[in-house]
Amino acid sequence: MDMDRKENDVTGQENTIQRYEVLQELGDHYTSVGDYTEAYKCYEKAAVLGPDEPDPYVGLGVIALQKNLLDDAEIAFRVACRLNSGCSRAYAGLAMVAQKSTDYERAFEMYLKSLELDTDNLTALLGLFQTSCQMGSFAKVIHYLKLYLSTHPYDSSVMFSLAALYVKEGRFEQSRKILLNILTLEPGNKDTANLLEEVEWSLAQAQQTGV
Repeated sequence: MDMDRKENDVTGQENTIQRYEVLQELGDHYTSVGDYTEAYKCYEKAAVLGPDEPDPYVGLGVIALQKNLLDDAEIAFRVACRLNSGCSRAYAGLAMVAQKSTDYERAFEMYLKSLELDTDNLTALLGLFQTSCQMGSFAKVIHYLKLYLSTHPYDSSVMFSLAALYVKEGRFEQSRKILLNILTLEPGNKDTANLLEEVEWSLAQAQQTGV
């Protein structure tokens, strides 16, 4: 009898895990297509089935962010952080809440925390880039952009972000090299072509003045 009960318990646990995973995936799908009502239902059910899992709360936080319910988003992301202090997406969520509230210092701190946990978190990386531009603080974000590109060398959006930061720091030669690489990958990229034009002009000016 004991063996039967144990087998039933294991089967029940496996079913619960499978149902949790299906609901979580459905929630992510509905969120991606903008059906937040269905996504919310899925995440709530997933949170009941996986009470120690942070992902349903990250999902609920994303929905609240999309609806501009910043307090609700903050609470959901905080719960996710409490359930798993290593959840990169939860810290990125808190950063986005802070950024929307124009608390750029806190946003910067939370994006950095997110990237320390997962250097491949593109949302956090581009958020850090935006925040750094708003704050005028570039050294740390340049480090993480370069780190990301070391494993994703052909990501043109990140390459462009790095080139733009080099321009802000007056490092025109480094910016020019990256922009030329982007244009090799994407010859019709107008934003890159325009920035390259500015960089070439700045380099020409520097040569004329002997800087």
